[in-house]
Amino acid sequence: MSGETHIVGFRVGRETYGVPITSLREIVRVPEITAVPDAPDYLEGVINLRGKIVSVVDLRKRFGQPFTGLDRRSRILVVEHRGRLAGMIVDSASEVLKIPVSDIEAAPTMMQEGGLDCVTGLGKYKGRLIILLDVSKVLATPEVRNQPAVEKPAAGDSGKAGTKAGTGTKSASSGK
Repeated sequence: MSGETHIVGFRVGRETYGVPITSLREIVRVPEITAVPDAPDYLEGVINLRGKIVSVVDLRKRFGQPFTGLDRRSRILVVEHRGRLAGMIVDSASEVLKIPVSDIEAAPTMMQEGGLDCVTGLGKYKGRLIILLDVSKVLATPEVRNQPAVEKPAAGDSGKAGTKAGTGTKSASSGK
């Protein structure tokens, strides 16, 4: 067992979250995002990242927080999900945190029962709490999250939502 866990810290609203550094591919500024018709509210659309189409989820909307707009500190964390790249818009991405395993506690039962099954634990770091997330559960659609893990997807559900070409665009300031 390793003595410490390496996570990438980022902020959404007032809270600091973290995902394992092994799940992160890169962090990029928010470019122009192409909207996808009939997508869930939290799916902002898709971006072209060096020739690859990447679905982008706004974590503020995903977590039910009010949208405050993008600014120069907004970033997209690019991760691999179900064999494809996916992006998560965050308010800011700050640092790699090394948290001793002894300073990580399991998520409280109330979080698990309250539908926050994407929280894997809480890390204590320099006097603050870091909410540790499971990237695959954050990016899963609500329909998939509510199914037992052993069930197969419904007929016609290829798991490729968000990869169709969009027709509209949403602009975001790149902060340059």
